[in-house]
Formats: sequence, structure tokens, C-alpha cells
Amino acid sequence: MDIVFIKALRIETVIGIYDWEKAIRQPVVLDLEMASDVDRAAASDRIADALDYKAVSKRLKQFVGDARFELVETLAERCATIVREEFAVPWVRLTLNKVGAVSDAEGVGVVIERGERPAAG
Repeated sequence: MDIVFIKALRIETVIGIYDWEKAIRQPVVLDLEMASDVDRAAASDRIADALDYKAVSKRLKQFVGDARFELVETLAERCATIVREEFAVPWVRLTLNKVGAVSDAEGVGVVIERGERPAAG
């Protein structure tokens, strides 16, 4: 199995359960690992044959930037669904870090895996 990754994609969004959180934008940071067979892209050297991480990043920035959720769990689930359905990714591991949400912690959040993780090799 090959993995295409996006690390530390920072996006401002409205997220939280408190009234004050619903009135401001806060940063979340996404890390993604996405199953992808890179053989075809490596052979052709064409973006059309690859999982386009720039397109994935752009789509997630648009979605998360426009989103309004109370829970990080909901936002993470929706992001994973977008990646799997819109980019034909069979497996994704997504970390969503709500930076600064808890004092004295660098961040809090969730790590989810969705889909079937392809066998190695």
C-alpha cells in the first residue's frame, strides 16, 4: 500500500460548543494519510494519474473554512467522507487538532480511520 499525505494543513473555522466559540474563528490543523497506488502516476509522471494532494487540500480548506460545527468529531467525519467519496480514496487516516482549545496543551482533537486499509505490498 502506498500513502499520500498532507501534514499540518491549518484552516480557520467556527468550531465549539460555547456561545463565544460560535462567534469567532479558530484554527484547526489537519494531518491526512490516504491510501493510493502511486505506480501509475510514477510511470506516467502525470498529475492526472495521481491523487492530487493540492486538490484535496483546496477542497478541505473550502469546506472547513465554510463549516460551523460544535464537535471536532463531526468535522473530522465530514472531512474523511469528502476525501473518500470525492477523491476515490479507499482508506484515510485523519488527525484533527483543535489548537489551543485546552490551556497548557498544544492541542486536542481526534484521529479517525475510515475505509479498508489495503494490504502492504
